Amino acid sequence: MTLYLRLAWRNIWRHRRRTIIIVIAMGLALALMMFYDGLVDGFNQAIYGNAIRVLGGNIQIHTAGYRAKADSNPLLPLTNDSAVVKAALSQPNVVSATRRIQTGGLASNREGAFSISIIGIEPEAEAPVSLIAANIAGGRWLTANDQDSILIGKGLADVMGLKVGDRLTVVGSDIHKQNRQRTMTVTGIYDIGLPTVEKSTVYISLNEAQTLYGLPGQSTEVDINLKTLGKESSFVAALAPALPGYEVESWDKNYPELASALTQKGAAMNIFSVIIELIAGIGILNLLLMAVYERTREIGLLGAMGLKPRQIATLFILEGTMIGLVGAVAGVLLGLLINGSFGVVGMDFTQFASVTEYTALISGRVYTSFGLGNIFARAITVLIIATLAAWIPASEAARREPAEALHYV
Repeated sequence: MTLYLRLAWRNIWRHRRRTIIIVIAMGLALALMMFYDGLVDGFNQAIYGNAIRVLGGNIQIHTAGYRAKADSNPLLPLTNDSAVVKAALSQPNVVSATRRIQTGGLASNREGAFSISIIGIEPEAEAPVSLIAANIAGGRWLTANDQDSILIGKGLADVMGLKVGDRLTVVGSDIHKQNRQRTMTVTGIYDIGLPTVEKSTVYISLNEAQTLYGLPGQSTEVDINLKTLGKESSFVAALAPALPGYEVESWDKNYPELASALTQKGAAMNIFSVIIELIAGIGILNLLLMAVYERTREIGLLGAMGLKPRQIATLFILEGTMIGLVGAVAGVLLGLLINGSFGVVGMDFTQFASVTEYTALISGRVYTSFGLGNIFARAITVLIIATLAAWIPASEAARREPAEALHYV
């Protein structure tokens, strides 16, 4: 086999220019796929990562039985929620773990009544990671000691004609499913560019929610924010055994539409990448077919020396595989260089923030990752396509009769 490898390596560099062109084509295709993967990671962090921060974090922990009743938004208090927070913070990759109370209700004034989600939060704990706290358009962020104070979205403020300092009547269900009504003062208005969320989500302090909904010193969920998107599965696998009696779930269970969007984007790009590599593989097919006709007498000589057709075919397949291997290495190096550069410099996409609702969450520059999540699959695809592209020339070479090939002009 060593002899075959040496012969194949020598043969692919016989026509250096042609080989380099094919290697560049395959390398560029792989580098572009890595760049796309890195850019998608950057967009996921800029858009979906921020969306998850708005909607409740990467991981949510509830008491056992919550998922079966989730549609009715039940208030099921956590047992020893402080221990849950402590266990979560002990895990790597965790930015924050905060307690919440969430219930459904109505907000009403003279303009009408609107369905809302009422979320009681720990303001000081959430402020460093909250996208809401970072986008206060008027008034101020909540504090733990706020009573009869509410933070609303710009969308709700617009439809209800509210401004900071106005009073708003809020009705929500308590732990016994009884409606509890309170008129609160609007202390702040947030603007994240998502009217759907702004119209339907209001915030009060956790202390206020505990008093209002009959949960003294308790909470109904713990929300966990991770440093990077995509680490949820390993986190759940590590934390769930330490918290028996609790439901530890990733964001994709609570927001399946976001998970579906991510999956569909990845599947579409996987198909696109194979098509690009197939186009580059045609170059290998062409190169090796030309080599068969240019080296016909050499093939005849190899046959006369005792090499079997299968061995001759193996030599050409090795040549195609080696070209693919060189192309894959070149592509990985180029991809790392490109992604590393844009990972430092970033790309400004703020002008596209108004294209769709969720792109409004792009807060500035998008920074690519190294795009290594799919690198193994991408490189293997290059090698497989290169090997398959060499199959037809290899079969053609194997069919040459030594006697006829030696007399080929």
